[in-house]
Amino acid sequence: MPTLKLINFQGEAVGEVELSESVFGAPVHVPAMHQVVVAHLANVRRGTHSAKTRGEVAGGGKKPWRQKKTERARHGSRRSPLWTGGGVVHPPKPRDYSQKVNKKVRRLAMKSALSLKVRDDLMTVVEGFDLEKPSTKGMLAFFNAVNARKPLIILPEGSEAVLKSARNVPGAKVINLVNINVYDLLNAGTLIITPEVVARLEEVYVG
Repeated sequence: MPTLKLINFQGEAVGEVELSESVFGAPVHVPAMHQVVVAHLANVRRGTHSAKTRGEVAGGGKKPWRQKKTERARHGSRRSPLWTGGGVVHPPKPRDYSQKVNKKVRRLAMKSALSLKVRDDLMTVVEGFDLEKPSTKGMLAFFNAVNARKPLIILPEGSEAVLKSARNVPGAKVINLVNINVYDLLNAGTLIITPEVVARLEEVYVG
């Protein structure tokens, strides 16, 4: 069973936290994480790109010049893709890029990402953030105390003080537990969570 130190906001060890083996010590399944990350990036694409074909651009209708005896190439319309302002050959059109991922694969990928953070010693459990008001200086001091690089803070619920304290720190990100995803976990350097988040993750992903 994995065990991590419980850290206070000053970066001091105040205890230990035992983690579930099935959630934070599971085998790392790289293909599952890859599939989920690819689907995540595809799902955030808006797919609103669009360009006009030769049948949609304005103009045309009249032949630019007669067919023969002009010593120029033959053309039938100014809407041809060969002309400036003409249509586009095989243009991009609005489409849905979303991909569906099986629930079991998503669970496997999430447990793999969490286990990877624990395995690589890139997860810190903090008992709480002692912030009565936003303080970038205080948050930066905490990151330095726990040697956090490109930290991702996951909170059980929103905290304006924590969010405002971390948003000016380069690379830092704060999300609520309901928005946790494999992409953010893998993209982050150090994962910083609270005991409440650990308990909820184990409640959802054990088994």
